[in-house]
Amino acid sequence: MPDYLVILESAWVVRDVKSLDDAISVAISEAGKRLNPSAKFVEIESGRLCCPYCEEDLHSALVVADTALVGLLLQMKVFRAESGEHAARIATSVVGKAVRDVPLKVQEVVEL
Repeated sequence: MPDYLVILESAWVVRDVKSLDDAISVAISEAGKRLNPSAKFVEIESGRLCCPYCEEDLHSALVVADTALVGLLLQMKVFRAESGEHAARIATSVVGKAVRDVPLKVQEVVEL
């Protein structure tokens, strides 16, 4: 049975922030705290979007009225899964238990 790398996208809400960089830092920190005891093997990074006009990379975050919505990418290796779909279900279950009430979406599954 092969191993897989599953990348999940999450939408993280951060309150009382003044700048985009602060919002991203706080979101990564909060996600790390919630994942630490049970899923500390999950890697966290800020999401990226491609500008449709200039094709530059942009942060996947928005700050309005001192409240931010930050897109995070959560990467997890799943060992000995039956298929890519099975690996995605395992990763979603493990991460979902650690970060309750945070929407998750499978962005990519790569066989290692």
